[in-house]
Amino acid sequence: MSTVKELNISPVGRVEGDLDVKVEIEGGRVTRAYTMSSMFRGFEKIMQGKDPQSGLIVTPRICGICGGSHLYCASSALDTAWQTTLPPNALLLRAIGQCTETLQSIPRWFYAIFATDLCNKKFAGKSLYEEVTKRFAAYVGTSFEKGVSISAKPVEVYALFGGQWPHSSYMVPGGVMCAPTLSDITRAHAILNEYLKNWLEPVWLGCSLERYMEIQTWDDLMAWLEESDSHRDSDLGLMIRAGLEFGLDKFGEGVGKFLAFGTYLHKDKYNKATIEGRNDALICPSGFYDGKNYQVFDHMNVKEHVDHSWYKEQGIKHPWEQPIPEAVPSSTLEHADFKGKYSWSKAPRYNDMAAEAGPLARTVMYGNPNNLEHQIKDSLFSNIINDQGPSVLVRVLARTHEAARYWKLCNDWLSQIDLDGDFYIKPKEIDGKGFGATEAARGALAHWIEIEGGVIKNYQVVAPTTWNIGPNDAEGNPGPIESALMGTEVEDELDPVEVGMVARSFDSCMVCTVHAHDRKTGKELARFKV
Repeated sequence: MSTVKELNISPVGRVEGDLDVKVEIEGGRVTRAYTMSSMFRGFEKIMQGKDPQSGLIVTPRICGICGGSHLYCASSALDTAWQTTLPPNALLLRAIGQCTETLQSIPRWFYAIFATDLCNKKFAGKSLYEEVTKRFAAYVGTSFEKGVSISAKPVEVYALFGGQWPHSSYMVPGGVMCAPTLSDITRAHAILNEYLKNWLEPVWLGCSLERYMEIQTWDDLMAWLEESDSHRDSDLGLMIRAGLEFGLDKFGEGVGKFLAFGTYLHKDKYNKATIEGRNDALICPSGFYDGKNYQVFDHMNVKEHVDHSWYKEQGIKHPWEQPIPEAVPSSTLEHADFKGKYSWSKAPRYNDMAAEAGPLARTVMYGNPNNLEHQIKDSLFSNIINDQGPSVLVRVLARTHEAARYWKLCNDWLSQIDLDGDFYIKPKEIDGKGFGATEAARGALAHWIEIEGGVIKNYQVVAPTTWNIGPNDAEGNPGPIESALMGTEVEDELDPVEVGMVARSFDSCMVCTVHAHDRKTGKELARFKV
């Protein structure tokens, strides 16, 4: 009988404990990986038969860290189903809410979820280890406290307009349920300036937003790093230097295909809500990049597989056509059969391909030469992908890269609010189908709704974590994290920090429990809470 050891990789319990990863190791490298979502929640089933606007209350409770993103999708899905008219102020305030939620997530994720891995004893022999530990060690690191504390500020802006964060319901079909005052706008500017002046420029960047946003290539980034001591010694500078020294650029590649649903609808370009008009109205563009070419995003190309999920077979279907999922018989529930069913997550595919969702996917879309004039144009990560390839380091860079750009967008939007204008236009409730999407901090999120007889007939949610942690599809092709783990070198099988770093670079909204197996014997070597 194999001896099972449970070891902790510091810190224990980062966010949630509902993702398991089984990896097979041969010759010190991961040769096969399986991601297992170990919790069923059933929100889609909860929604069935309810009033269409129930999604505004229920779905923000799907997640305690990105509830605003679910609210954005729920209200947008009803906008398209009911063909609403949206005033510019409403689009601005929705964008501000969504954006501030992401701005809070960036430092919180980096310091509390990812950076503490850089303090693992695996890297103790590296020249930058002492400085990394001094700044990034959990709870006691000098930058850890600053970053986690400042992360609370942006959602204070959200709460000014949404009433609370998380779990607000101020976004509704037809607009928003708030009418801010000049005092609210002034206060919001002041809060954002605190985020900028107390952390983003002096601590994270070591330079102005304007200087950082001039960077367009990997070579530009390396030149910026050496341009001044303030750049090198910033937290970003240290993260890049340590990432290169620690080898984070050498593993975690993934499927090499990227999907973004896009977000932040332009205040003057989406006043008549339609699915067809959404792509061109986006500020943060949507799209699919297959590793060579950009493709226009079409939600009809999304299909879900359940062959390796603990649901009854229902075919490979678009979410509108997917029935409310039914679990397999209880005798087989949560028995992980890696040739059969082993996860509560479905396996979404785009054009029949696994696609990575998240900040890296978003930033790759910024480099699409076909982006419209009002859309973000930023070639940095399309250049990095072509020059360096995807990796753990590049994924972390993409997540933190957005702080500067999103801060500027949000600050500008506050200045565009017309305090004398409309914030809501009452829609007419009708039967029909709707689609609402956004980019949550962790990536592509969408809600699909079908209304019949004045109630919800079908409600489907595909979250960014589902895209990334989904299991094998019907053809046996791995999901993005499963693929990214393969080939990863594990230095110490009793402390597989590399596996945790790959999973956390995607920021799946879960912690991992890692089961390490010897490929030849099948013997379980150890079990870890990462």
